[in-house]
Amino acid sequence: MNIAIIMYIWRMLMKDHRFLPLLLLFLAAAWSASAQDSYLMPYKFQPHKGEKLNVRLLYGDEFKNDGKYKYFAALTTKFMLFSGGKKIDLLTASKDSAAPVLSYPLVSQGLAMVDLVRKTPPTAYDRDDYAKILADEGMAKLAETVNNSNQSRFTEKKVCYMKTVVKVDKPNGGDYDKQLGDDYEIVLKGNPYKMNYGDDISAIVYIKGKPAPALSVDVFVKTTSGKIYPQKLTTNDKGEISIIASREGFYLIRCSQTVASTGSDADFESVQASLTFMFNSINNSPNSYDTQDEE
Repeated sequence: MNIAIIMYIWRMLMKDHRFLPLLLLFLAAAWSASAQDSYLMPYKFQPHKGEKLNVRLLYGDEFKNDGKYKYFAALTTKFMLFSGGKKIDLLTASKDSAAPVLSYPLVSQGLAMVDLVRKTPPTAYDRDDYAKILADEGMAKLAETVNNSNQSRFTEKKVCYMKTVVKVDKPNGGDYDKQLGDDYEIVLKGNPYKMNYGDDISAIVYIKGKPAPALSVDVFVKTTSGKIYPQKLTTNDKGEISIIASREGFYLIRCSQTVASTGSDADFESVQASLTFMFNSINNSPNSYDTQDEE
């Protein structure tokens, strides 16, 4: 845990108690250091017009052990809702410490998408722990470099680019297939709410606006019974992946990269993109994710 950062936030807290949520959030991030994924998870993937769209910000490992982050404006650089052909800025729509991070009335039918970008304060890891995290992410060479270093601790700062797509009564419209200008993003090529069994659910990964070839991508499908089916893919020369719609349930597509930091506040910089949606061809199976802990 980065003691210097904790002390800095503590000094700010002594001057202004509004910094308390930041300290608590940093501690939560440090304690959940092994949780590699952050993703948006609606309570309902197929809500109705007039209902509220409740979206949680979750963290976990391979789509399991879900923990919940609260909304914190200071760490959020972008928060948008795309619905009914409109772009709605949500940065001021959620209050600090809110959970779910979004509770917004739906006034239009069709697909709706939420896009959130969140930065995590620099977090310190012991060398062996950080090397394992890198190895688990498939970055063997970087893990070896860390393991062979004389440095005992490493700091990492992280930016998560998260999207989720829901269907409001009708499976048409939406901006799910458009680039939103994020530095790191996953863009669907097809509408998952119009898919049938055996169809291909295709997506493109973009880095700095350009398709990212030869990039490792994880896909997790969690059925409504809670069973998880993982799949590891690699983008082609056009940055594309293709998933066969063979199971109904909740889909998480995620990918990440870690590079040496260009700043002095951390040793490494990690970026992660995630996208969640639901495939439900018969339209009568449960569409709620983890209903028992709805706020």
